[in-house]
Amino acid sequence: MTREFTAIYKKSGKWYLGWVEEIPGVNTQGKTLKEAKENLKEALLLILETNKLINKKEFSKGKFIKESVSVNT
Repeated sequence: MTREFTAIYKKSGKWYLGWVEEIPGVNTQGKTLKEAKENLKEALLLILETNKLINKKEFSKGKFIKESVSVNT
């Protein structure tokens, strides 16, 4: 499944900072813009996978509803 997010990059001194606008906590840095982009993709994947594992553990017992939700912005 491909999902799209908004990546924001800013040069700060000798570093490039990067973060994902839609998900707090997904941020990184790199010595080059290319490195910051690669690091941000990795950080985003790690956060999404971690959130899945946390939810799976949290909701492994009992009944719940799981469904896709779409919004237009």
